[in-house]
Amino acid sequence: MSILNVLLCPDKLLVAVDTWAEDALTQKPSVGAKLLLIPQHNLVLASCGSAQFFLKIYELCLQASFRADFTMEQLMAELGLVMDHLWPSYLHAAAEAGMTWDILHSELVLGGWSPKAGRMMATAYAKDAAGGPARVQPLEGGVASPGEPLRGRPDSFEFDDVLEAGRLQVAYLNESVGRTVAGGRLLVADLRREQATITDLADL
Repeated sequence: MSILNVLLCPDKLLVAVDTWAEDALTQKPSVGAKLLLIPQHNLVLASCGSAQFFLKIYELCLQASFRADFTMEQLMAELGLVMDHLWPSYLHAAAEAGMTWDILHSELVLGGWSPKAGRMMATAYAKDAAGGPARVQPLEGGVASPGEPLRGRPDSFEFDDVLEAGRLQVAYLNESVGRTVAGGRLLVADLRREQATITDLADL
C-alpha cells in the first residue's frame, strides 16, 4: 500500500507519493521510486501497488515515447490495454513467488502537458486480482488514494498542505493494516508547461 495524490488544473499538475517499500528478498524496509518522469514529453507516471508491475509499465511507456508519432493522448488510450495484457503474467509470477492474490493490485496515474489540448491532463488506471479490464478514469481536479482521511479537506497545491495530507494518509493506512505499509518521505512531482521538478519534501 502507498499514498498517491494528484492535483490538476489547466496549467499545473502535482503528484505526491511516499517512498516506503520492502526488499523483495529480505522483506526489510527500503525506499522505492513510485513516480518517474518521461522528461522529453513533460509526463509523469506514478504508482500505488506493485513495484515490479509499475516498472514494467514505465519501461514500455518510455519505449513508446521514442516513437516519431508519439502523443500523450495515444499513450493514455493504450495504457489500460497494456495493463490488461501484462496482468496475467504478473499474477503467474506472483503466485510462483508465493504471494497471495488478494494483496495484488496496481493503481497508476499518467499525466502531463498536452500540446494538442494546450493544458495539463491526467488519467488514472486501476487493476486488481479480481479480474476484468483495467478501470480507466480521466481526471478533472485530481484524486487522492486513500481518500478517506482527506474527506472534507479543500484541495491545495501548497506544499505544507500536501505534506499534512500525506501524513494523515500514512497514519490512516498503517493503523488500518496494523503494521507499517506506507511512510518514508514524501516525493512531489510539480509539472508546468516546459518544466518538471521533483521535490523531496519531508519525512512522513
